Amino acid sequence: MRKVLVIGAGRSSSSLITYLLNKSSTENLNIVVGDVSLEAAQERINNHANGVAITLDVFNEAARKEAVKAADIVVSMLPARFHIEVAKDCVNYNKHMVTASYISKEMQALNEEVKTKGLIFMNEIGLDPGIDHMSAMQVIDRINENDAKMLLFESFTGGLVAPESDDNLWNYKFTWNPRNVVLAGQGGAAMFIQEGTYKYIPYHKLFRRTEFLTVNGSGKFEAYANRDSLKYRSIYGLDDIPTMYRGTIRKIGFSRAWNVFVQLGMTDDSYTIENSEHMSYRDFTNLFLAYSPSDSVELKLRSYLKIDQDDIMWDKLLELDIFNPNKKIGIANATPAKMLQKILMDSWTLQEDDKDMIVMQHIFGYLYNGEKKQIESSLVVVGDDQIYTAMAKTVGLPVAIATLKILNGEIRTPGVQLPITKEVYEPILKELEEYGIKFEERQVPYLGYNPHNVNG
Repeated sequence: MRKVLVIGAGRSSSSLITYLLNKSSTENLNIVVGDVSLEAAQERINNHANGVAITLDVFNEAARKEAVKAADIVVSMLPARFHIEVAKDCVNYNKHMVTASYISKEMQALNEEVKTKGLIFMNEIGLDPGIDHMSAMQVIDRINENDAKMLLFESFTGGLVAPESDDNLWNYKFTWNPRNVVLAGQGGAAMFIQEGTYKYIPYHKLFRRTEFLTVNGSGKFEAYANRDSLKYRSIYGLDDIPTMYRGTIRKIGFSRAWNVFVQLGMTDDSYTIENSEHMSYRDFTNLFLAYSPSDSVELKLRSYLKIDQDDIMWDKLLELDIFNPNKKIGIANATPAKMLQKILMDSWTLQEDDKDMIVMQHIFGYLYNGEKKQIESSLVVVGDDQIYTAMAKTVGLPVAIATLKILNGEIRTPGVQLPITKEVYEPILKELEEYGIKFEERQVPYLGYNPHNVNG
């Protein structure tokens, strides 16, 4: 039997592993799932005859090398910074590799050796990055083949709570790594181009510069700019395009309220707080406000940020219980960002019966026969339950499908790559439709970049 090694049995791996197990008999596969938690690996295998769960610590070099050497293809679902050691083993033992993560400089440096050995290292094959690349390139290639000229490309993705589980004032719950949500937008200005003009939004202004969009059949949303949209011009072959913008989707009103945390400094992850484990939520909030022997924490915050007591933003803050003097942070030497994450997880963790939702929308503007045209392409996926979430499906299924197609020789081009060629995206997008991951496309009047559609 052909052996597939999956390293990492976290939340995003459920649909990936189930897909491979379901195909294992017809495709002659043995699925080995390795994780630091044997219990987590066993849970994913679920006693399947063609599955094996093993304890695998990626820092145990001998065990890692042994597992990679025994495999025919390796899927790494580890945090991105841990892929490189696995990748080096795959080069040494001539194994194909698949990840959902962005291509790092270290991974890219392996490209020539990977090509020389005829190996395929497929990266960025999850949701975002992944489905976004494939669905965008499918339409862009079609437009180019019709001798049309691309004028505009905007792309938005959001991991949200499904409408039936949307029961808080923020209209948001954590559907993926909470830490990434708290730190979103940091590390440099958001960069994009609109109508030929370069735009840069510093972090402290990011959440007040939102773009509004309506996703067909799913209501209105807002989006804030991702960190670097400009690099996608060369990736997608759109070096001369006048407008390129990528953003993260939230329900309307989220970004304005989130900006409170940014302005206070609660999302800072660069220093630690003394005595943080003994601090109450109220103490934490008070850290960022001026000293006053008479004014309450609530009054100081409202005054500092000019929030009226009847403003919905105030109700959102109260809902998070950030003024509670009895709840403790309970984390030693925590950064402000970690302390905020602890508070938010109390309110924004998906409950047992909650479902998540993925929303993605691309907007393509182009010139065809002298006429400006525009296409909206939208995807909405709702999770089944807490195991087979929308996030797990949209991240894991593309990884799984790519893995099998590489193993079967249907994807042949070697090298360290992302899924932007027809050889990759056409068969994967076609199969994803069988699992309800399908874009709805419609022609709309050309609007171009509409400055009235932007807040701030």
